[in-house]
Amino acid sequence: MKSALVAFVFGALFAVSAQAQERREFYNGIRSLGMGGVSVATVNDETALLLNPAALGRLRDFYGTILDPEIEFNNHVSPMRREKIFNGPFSIKDISQVALDNPGKQYHARAQIFPSFVGRNFGIGLLGRYVLDMRAIDPQTIETFHQDDLALVLGYNLRLWGGRLKIGFSGKVISRLEVNDDLDSALPLDNGSLASAGTLREGVGVSTDIGVQLTAPWKLLPTLGAVLRDVGGTSFDKMTGFRGPDTTERPSLVRQDLDVGLSISPIHSNGVRSQWSIEYKGLLSASDVDDKAKLMHFGGELNFGDRIFLRAGYHQRYWTAGLEIASERLQFQISSHGEEVGVSGAPREDRRVAAKLAVRF
Repeated sequence: MKSALVAFVFGALFAVSAQAQERREFYNGIRSLGMGGVSVATVNDETALLLNPAALGRLRDFYGTILDPEIEFNNHVSPMRREKIFNGPFSIKDISQVALDNPGKQYHARAQIFPSFVGRNFGIGLLGRYVLDMRAIDPQTIETFHQDDLALVLGYNLRLWGGRLKIGFSGKVISRLEVNDDLDSALPLDNGSLASAGTLREGVGVSTDIGVQLTAPWKLLPTLGAVLRDVGGTSFDKMTGFRGPDTTERPSLVRQDLDVGLSISPIHSNGVRSQWSIEYKGLLSASDVDDKAKLMHFGGELNFGDRIFLRAGYHQRYWTAGLEIASERLQFQISSHGEEVGVSGAPREDRRVAAKLAVRF
């Protein structure tokens, strides 16, 4: 009787969330997430290398980021850790048991670091990024998504018409380890065993993004931004065995896609200004997405003297908020946003909180 009840609970949970899939992106920054996920018409720092290389033309000066660790967890992680202490937040082997102890609850963790050097029209950076999502869908099977990326990024921008039109290009060399499969918890879940089973995929890919920003010379500085990401598609077949075990399978192909956005930047008084933007992501792949709310974003930021920033927005039908406290050399940021992990007609929010500390020179 007990086993039948357990099977029923797992079955019900799985039925509700079958075919649910989060929309994955190569990079999400904490500022963008606090502002509802908008970035292509608003980004104005070193993350332009990753979000819209055309925005390199908006930078006021040269500066380097020495250290900028960013971490993110969803609202299930803290109670999970209180119930069972774990030390490897990105270890598939360690977190698998945590997922089995919490059937139907999604574990989400993300960490990234992006030391970089940028100036007007040029930049270079090195991105380290880790993501792990796990959820037990029956007493033995764990739905798993894991990415471990190391990427070298270079970007360049052309300013035309006095800077009103900016055209940017970025190139990325990405070493990726990936797991995107349902794992059997009865089998070994270390990287070597996953590689032997063909579940862990590894490879190196070369990616190109092209971005534009067009700003009208009006009071609100309306800006139209667009980024063509992964031009021609990005495959990870250039090299194998660069990091971790050599594998027989390669990470999934990343298809070319297009993000577009529109922003305004009003000045309210001396030392107080703001930015507001609306954005539609994945224009080329929209026909493959059953829930179009996953592609829609809106948000804004209030800037008080370049020292305090308040952010809010709408991200895939859920609210977002963010705060930044900045000095000349240090930045501290926090944000909260909801990620849509359900399907059309049965939306499901995964609430996430992120924090970041950056040291610059």
